[in-house]
Amino acid sequence: MNKIKVLVIDDSALVRNMLTEIINSDPQMEVVGTAANPNIARNKIKTLKPDVLTLDVEMPEMDGVTFLRNLMRLRPMPVVMVSTLTEQGADVTLDAMEYGAIDFITKPKTDFSNTIKDYSEELTRKIKVASTAHVQVLDLSKPRVPALNDIPRVNPANSADVVIGKQAKRRPFKTTDKLIAIGASTGGTEAIKKVLMDFPADAPGTVITQHIPAAFSGPFAKRANNLCAITVKEAEDGEQILRGHAYIAPGSHHLLVERDGARFICRLHDGPVVNRHKPSVDVMFRSVAQNIGANAVGIILTGMGNDGAQGLKEMQEAGSPTIAQDEKTSVVWGMPGEAVKLGAADEILPLNKVAAKTIKLAFDLLAESA
Repeated sequence: MNKIKVLVIDDSALVRNMLTEIINSDPQMEVVGTAANPNIARNKIKTLKPDVLTLDVEMPEMDGVTFLRNLMRLRPMPVVMVSTLTEQGADVTLDAMEYGAIDFITKPKTDFSNTIKDYSEELTRKIKVASTAHVQVLDLSKPRVPALNDIPRVNPANSADVVIGKQAKRRPFKTTDKLIAIGASTGGTEAIKKVLMDFPADAPGTVITQHIPAAFSGPFAKRANNLCAITVKEAEDGEQILRGHAYIAPGSHHLLVERDGARFICRLHDGPVVNRHKPSVDVMFRSVAQNIGANAVGIILTGMGNDGAQGLKEMQEAGSPTIAQDEKTSVVWGMPGEAVKLGAADEILPLNKVAAKTIKLAFDLLAESA
């Protein structure tokens, strides 16, 4: 089997050495070269033909975002950004994701001897996923949105049971309020943006779980809000889910949906990771299945792993119409692919058809309850 060829681009010799050592420790990949700045990197990309780049966000001569923008326009290839989790780092990394980076990882710390195993597993997993991702030529005539991606956890792969237990099947109730639930991971914010931008201003209340770190969920919600007819915000514990609003799970908590009389409300849960993620799509989908039932529409979009597949199946069994993004338009067809294998998706659609079908299903449900 051919190894994944990686080019490491970073202005810090120490970081280049640390990343090289970690990557070369994995038998499935090798660092074919390093570069201290984009000018050196350009030549090495031509001669070494790497499969994946790791790219520092902030570098001298030309910053990583500008270099990435040019690269994705002229020679698109998988890129994993190396970022800081500061507020400024979040903004810059969001810019990088707008221009097509597949994923990002935090800068390694010089004193991380106690966490090097976790960091190594995270970095190598992201590179492997990036090497298989669908990369497109950057079209600068069209606005893009951050394609934030999950930070894989190395914690035990708990099921949703550790946060929300299963309940006996109940007869679905009908209400005049409907709800849309969306789950995504790698490449998900680009997909979420496309769906939300196509929602009308009076779309049913929408809850979203995207695998994302805590420092990024708020900025992502604000960016999406500026692009959509609906209001997009980070979810808060106990707030009512309103028509024309979308609520994104904070990167630090699971998002559940509960029924409070005739209202639907957001409930944040600081429980264990589920399917190696927090927030988890399975947790949100299960809460919707149990508390909203046939009054909801479930959607699973691009992402690695299988988080959300079982939860979507539970929504389907509770009477919810369900949709999975198709393989061709997914950056990574992991989560939607697993849902399809389970038979959890009533329909498999390209991304550009998801919003229209979702709204039709939601308003069909509304008509049935009238």
